[in-house]
Amino acid sequence: MNTKNIGFNTICTHLGEIQDQQFKGVISPIYLSTSYAFEGVETKRYPRYFNTPNQEALCKKIAKLEKGESSLIFGSGMAAISTTLFAFLQQGDHIILQRTLYGGTANLVNEEFKKHGIEYSYTDTQDVEGFKKKIQPNTKVIYLETPSNPLLTITNIKRIGTLAKENGITTIIDNTFASPVNQNPIELGIDIILHSATKYLGGHSDILAGAVIATEKNIDQIFQVAKNFGGSLSDFTVWMLERSIKTLGIRVKQQNKNALKIAKWLKKHPDISAVYYPGLKSHPDHEIAKKQMKGYGGMLSFELKEGLDAKQFQKELQLIKSSMSLAGVESTILSPHLTSHALLSQKERNLQGIKDGLLRLSVGIEEKEDLIHDIQQAIEKVKTLEFKH
Repeated sequence: MNTKNIGFNTICTHLGEIQDQQFKGVISPIYLSTSYAFEGVETKRYPRYFNTPNQEALCKKIAKLEKGESSLIFGSGMAAISTTLFAFLQQGDHIILQRTLYGGTANLVNEEFKKHGIEYSYTDTQDVEGFKKKIQPNTKVIYLETPSNPLLTITNIKRIGTLAKENGITTIIDNTFASPVNQNPIELGIDIILHSATKYLGGHSDILAGAVIATEKNIDQIFQVAKNFGGSLSDFTVWMLERSIKTLGIRVKQQNKNALKIAKWLKKHPDISAVYYPGLKSHPDHEIAKKQMKGYGGMLSFELKEGLDAKQFQKELQLIKSSMSLAGVESTILSPHLTSHALLSQKERNLQGIKDGLLRLSVGIEEKEDLIHDIQQAIEKVKTLEFKH
């Protein structure tokens, strides 16, 4: 099959499959062996070398989805992030990171980089000038996350990519919130893309995985570190991830539609004080998002008006589940200061603008009317409880 011009959903469904030559099954067989022959074979396969049959096949699919040359898959998103960063940074190097980051990434940088003699700076703003001011002679990497977790801020990918190339700096982006459906940063000048594949690529809240996509040269550099760090994942999980990606396009497009409708409804709601969603015209980065994204994603955050208990609100929800993760087919909600950004200090959260009352909603594929009804009934119950007190 000529894969050069095939569409997104066709890539999701067919590319990177293993043909079942023996029984002619329509899905990839699973190769669970952890021991392969080393004599008389072209490839010496070993799970920790990321080259089992299922691993290799899935990497082709993921690379194609992100319009990259090659990819690697890991046991978690943080395994992908940490391995990639240590592949491009060593003692004496400097990295620039945007201030609004996933808490786990910030915690990795804050706790581990000093131990290894790696210098780092966070941007004061997300515009290109904010990054430009932080460049030093030893700056080797610029790290982005857009849309960001949990405030859905948007960074101008193309402008940062151009700035980095002018200064010989490698760019890395966490594209988890957007997914390949909504954003392809390589086309905008970024060198390396990271995903927590646990989220939209997996999409069913039942696997833990990570992915990195780049040129073959950059992937080889990451592999040299990855084989020592041992962050590979089991082939059963690889097989489940391949299965999940088959529906990635249709899942995310429905989540996009639902999230936009809910964000617009929340924006007009008298009991909601703030809504963070790049698809809203009122979002400060809406015009940037409009240019670099194909859809605005299934993630949004909001704050209840003062006096309404955010914890109690979550307890009153009947359809939307309180959950530590995101991007499943089911809608979930959490308080970032207690979960995704709990490892950061109060001061660090304040710098990012993460208030204790902030709620992050991962919108699923349910009927949007049912989700809106659930939010409304929870608000009414919280208001009733507040009135009684």
